[in-house]
Amino acid sequence: MRITLARGELLDTLSVVGRALSSRSTLPILSGVLLSAEHSRIVMQATDLEISIKASVEAKVDQDGKTVAPGKMLTDIVRSLPEAAVTVASEGDRISVTSGTAAFSLKTLPGQDFPRFPEVSPESKVELAIDVLSRAAKQVSRAVSRDETRPILTGVLTVVEGTSLRLVATDSYRLAVSEVPLENAGGEVEVVVPGKALEEVVRSSSAFDKVTMGVSENQLVFEFGDITFVSRRIEGAFPNYRQLIPKDPHTKVTLPREELLEAVRRVSLLAQHNTPLRARVAAGDKTLTLSATTQDVGEATEDLMVEAEGEDVEIAFNHAFLADGITSSEGESMDVEIVSPLKPGVLRTPDDPGFLYLLMPVRLG
Repeated sequence: MRITLARGELLDTLSVVGRALSSRSTLPILSGVLLSAEHSRIVMQATDLEISIKASVEAKVDQDGKTVAPGKMLTDIVRSLPEAAVTVASEGDRISVTSGTAAFSLKTLPGQDFPRFPEVSPESKVELAIDVLSRAAKQVSRAVSRDETRPILTGVLTVVEGTSLRLVATDSYRLAVSEVPLENAGGEVEVVVPGKALEEVVRSSSAFDKVTMGVSENQLVFEFGDITFVSRRIEGAFPNYRQLIPKDPHTKVTLPREELLEAVRRVSLLAQHNTPLRARVAAGDKTLTLSATTQDVGEATEDLMVEAEGEDVEIAFNHAFLADGITSSEGESMDVEIVSPLKPGVLRTPDDPGFLYLLMPVRLG
């Protein structure tokens, strides 16, 4: 195999497929990128057996062939080169990378030993605008669970129906919902997408306008430009999140979103060692008081003027989860809805009615 192409195009393609490289696998070949040169293109593939990514780019191909090169090292080498033509050639069990006066040689593995790229025959397909998918994914990403013991919670419920896209994520401590309008998606789907896969698709597709998502019995395929991204789908029933959302809050406060976020961050400096952040609403005085006390360290209090309706109440939250919810939202103002100190609190933004962030309280001692 012998190919020549621009350093920038090579790096961009390696960076995309590199998102599927495995760093923990006991199979050395999974830390490699399969390079296949044929006609006037080079096709690159990587997989960790959960996610598989294939991307192609035009190149000057002097000799066809395929080999598996160490993915991270190859990417680091190309990134270090100046912007110029790069020649990649393989012979035997080595690959050479040359550009100008710089030359590198790396050990390789046989291309025929690389796992076969999954062939997916979608039962349904939808087309999504990248900016819409990206915005919704950003709003729910912080609520995706990292606990592999409950696989269903490591995914994002993705629903396309009519002219709306709805993403839902929960780690059982908080719940985020983002519903955004769509142009005609060309179909309807309801599937649980692995959180990691959704995150990587959004990151990889930022230079494109649209992505096509196909759903089969146990796999998902995302296509954009010359990139194909395949992931397993998560089986099982996603929690019935609608029944968790309180219907009639007894207390509601409204205040500028940025003002609330900055106050939460300040007071949280004294919420150490899992100390909760307390929020006390005095509806008559139209104040929201945030406070935190860490034994042997100190305490912090801040009063915020708010629009308030309903009953006086005091509730406590995990300060990091509260900050995540405010950060995930958009808009000038924020509503905080509370039923009681033992029921979940809800964050909403009047400027973005499709967004909701529910947060379980911390029991006050």
